[in-house]
Amino acid sequence: MNKKIGEFMTWANENGWDIAGKSGFELNLSSSVISRYKDIPNEFLDFLRRVKRCITPNEKTWFNCEDEFNNSSDLAFKWNEFEVLSLEAAMDDSIWKSQITAWWDNYVPIVMSVEGGYSFYAIDLTNGAIVRGYEPEFEEVDKVASTLEQFLELIMSNSIELQ
Repeated sequence: MNKKIGEFMTWANENGWDIAGKSGFELNLSSSVISRYKDIPNEFLDFLRRVKRCITPNEKTWFNCEDEFNNSSDLAFKWNEFEVLSLEAAMDDSIWKSQITAWWDNYVPIVMSVEGGYSFYAIDLTNGAIVRGYEPEFEEVDKVASTLEQFLELIMSNSIELQ
């Protein structure tokens, strides 16, 4: 997978993305993320160890990296912004809120977008697939790739266009 991450980083740089690698391969995710998502696939952990920042040329779509997951980035959106919006929509409905939280417990948002409306890509922790969701029903998703490696391939081949 590290080879694919390197290929993606080169491709993103050549295509005008704001991408920065990390100087070391350390990964220090917040305890809240680690305790919530115990089964993050190694291929995404490898991505997080290598990539510090990854933002599309128009700055409307970005990968959640270590700083985003640790709530220490300059971005206005939190890494779990769409879960937060869904919980706000549920207002005082505790059953709906628990369903939303339970759903997000199985999906790690890896790409966030405000291009043409709010949308995201996430890893389905039950099978490692990459899914896409969008407003207004963030929890209704479509599978777009079987693995992160396939997802990166689809981006590089312009089969999935992240602006």
